[in-house]
Amino acid sequence: MKLPFPLMDDPDSFAAERGRLLFAGPVDFLKGVVAMSGLPPADRIEVCFAGRSNVGKSSLINALTGRKAIARASNTPGRTQEINFFALGESHYLVDLPGYGYANAPLDKVAAWQALLKKYLSGRQSLRRAFVLVDTRHGIKSVDEEIMSLLDSSAVTFQCVLTKADKVKDKDREAVLEQVRAKLAKHPAAYPEIIMTSSEKGDGIATLRAVIATLE
Repeated sequence: MKLPFPLMDDPDSFAAERGRLLFAGPVDFLKGVVAMSGLPPADRIEVCFAGRSNVGKSSLINALTGRKAIARASNTPGRTQEINFFALGESHYLVDLPGYGYANAPLDKVAAWQALLKKYLSGRQSLRRAFVLVDTRHGIKSVDEEIMSLLDSSAVTFQCVLTKADKVKDKDREAVLEQVRAKLAKHPAAYPEIIMTSSEKGDGIATLRAVIATLE
């Protein structure tokens, strides 16, 4: 019997090469957006990354792009307060969404970020897939499910990306995967395969690049 939400297989050589070429080309920070009026034209394939603060989102984006500091990594929750757009050549936008679940940010800022996030996710026609990052050490938490439910209602396909896999022993991963699969099963917008990554070790990076490069 095939498990629901299996780990995604490594890409075939064609997809892997498309992913490599996409991220080997120009990757440029385009702009930080604080209101819907500031969004760039929806004229290319777009993917976004969402995750709790300190889930390793900036580190993953840096690993994907092969640039050490294109996305600012920080130990301060809520540092990324804008929707940050990166241009991958002329064909793709990679979008870094504000971290959520931050405990130390002022409530008015949290409310403003959440409102912007909801508007973006609900109204961006060129958005092909959202990648919801989940820390392998902790599994899916209630704040993750809030974003997943928003993506369900917005009819935006999202794929779960487990981060920091190198921080969890092999014997403990199955329990986390069981929890993640049970949670994802409740969300109709969830893509049926999980990607497990480690920014430090490079695990899953080629797979994630290939997925982005082959989206239509």
